This record gives sequence, structure tokens and C-alpha cells, in this order.
Amino acid sequence: MSDDSKGLLLGLLGVVIFSLTLPVTRLAVTWLDPVTVGLGRAVVAAAAAGLVLLATRQRRPKGREWASLAVVALGVVLGFPLLASWAMTKVPAAHGAVVLGVLPLATAAFGAILAGERPSILFWVVGLCGSALVVVFALREGGGGLSWPDLALLAAVVSAAIGYAEGARLSRTLGGWQVISWALVLSVPFLLWPVIEHAGRLEFASLPWQAWAAFAYVALGSQWLGFFAWYRGLALGGIARVGQVQLLQAFFSIGFAALLNDEAIGWDTLGFALAVVACVALGRRLKVSR
Repeated sequence: MSDDSKGLLLGLLGVVIFSLTLPVTRLAVTWLDPVTVGLGRAVVAAAAAGLVLLATRQRRPKGREWASLAVVALGVVLGFPLLASWAMTKVPAAHGAVVLGVLPLATAAFGAILAGERPSILFWVVGLCGSALVVVFALREGGGGLSWPDLALLAAVVSAAIGYAEGARLSRTLGGWQVISWALVLSVPFLLWPVIEHAGRLEFASLPWQAWAAFAYVALGSQWLGFFAWYRGLALGGIARVGQVQLLQAFFSIGFAALLNDEAIGWDTLGFALAVVACVALGRRLKVSR
């Protein structure tokens, strides 16, 4: 199997793991506040990551790698989780998933800026078509306008895209799972105080098991283990090409939202999903210089 194929398969695995993030976050913020969910999950993931880094005796990052890790942490440890958690207190998970559909295009753009990739003109055209489908769907579902939660989700897109592109670039030398693990450990000193302050207001004894299960998933799955496959896939198959697999994430998330949050799915949603899948399939065959 070629590196491109391996990268796409690993990227798809990461997307499936990430696609549960918004529906499960929507469940978690039913009982927990957005700061506890958005930042607390990183503290828990950092504890697990630190133990694994020690147990496997991974080398420490050097020089400029620390600066790159800081960019990754700001994007996928702080920015995206906090913004997405707040948005999930305001809008359904299915709506949020569709707004995040522009993430592949943003990831490709930052891959070009930060990692020196050069997608072909036709690749950008196909990427814009897929993203446009997702945006049209979001506007259609939102009554033709963007709300504050939509703007928060778009800011989350920028945060995630920067973290994805920089993390993929760094994973070529540091390793995929090592990048997210070190980024989590680096962020802990800045997260502890707000997490302790907000978590201290909770009555843990009264929380149902669903709250604990949802928080555990976003901490260990969304914030940590999903990046094992995702960063490795981006490094192998290329940020722009593998990043297009994220166009499917919106529709996976919609499906999970229906299962977990009892959100309705119409035939129009499935129609948009098929059109986006076609864009991903075409984009896979187009040239990306690395």
C-alpha cells in the first residue's frame, strides 16, 4: 500500500473519531460548563500523554520544535475545544458539524502556508466546491444567516486548521502521537487554574454516568487518541489531500447526532453528503506538490 493510501485510511480513522466530538460535547455541556469540558479534557489527556511519554522514554523536543508545539497547543488544545464547547451550548451538534465543513479547505490553505505544499488549481476548485456545498447547507439550516455560535465555530475552524497543519509538519520529525502528547503537556500550566476554578463549582456526586462518559470520550478520544491516526495520516498522504477527508466529518457527525442527541436527518442532508463525497473522491486524484 502506498503512503498516499495509508495516509487516507489513517486520516479517515481520525475523522471518524473526531466526528463524535460535537455530538458528545453537546451531551457533556448538558451537565458541565464549557470551560470544564473545553479545557478540562486537555488536562486529563495531558496526564495520560505525560505518562506514556515517560514510559516510552521519548526524546524531548528541541529548539524550534517547542515553538511549533506552542502553535499546535493554541490551535487544537485551547482554541478549538473552548470555542466548540461554547457553541454547543447554543446550537445543535448537526448544525455545528456542517459549519465545520469548511475545515478541509482551511487546513489545505494553512498546509500551503506552513508546510510548503502546492495543490493544483483544479484541486482548489474542487475543494472550494465541496466547502461551498457545506456552507450552503449551513446557511440553509440557519435561515440564511450566521449567528454568534456560527462565528465561534468558524474561529474554531481557523484554530484547528493552524494546529493541524503545523502539527502535521512537525510530526515528520517528532512523530505523530508525540506531537499531540507534547503539545498537551506544554499546555497544562496554562489550563490548570481555569479548570480548577470552574470544576470546583460542580457537584460531582450528582452528575450522571452519561456526563462522565461524554467527558472521558472528548478527553481521551477527541483530544488525544484521534490525533495518533490524524497527524500520521497528514504526514504520509499530505496535508491538503488527506485534509479533504474532513469533508466527510460533517455527515458522520450528523449521523452520530441523530443517534446520540435525537436530532432529525432529512433526505436533503443525505443529498448534500453524497455531493461532498464526490468532491472528496475527485480531490484524491488531483495533484498536490510537496
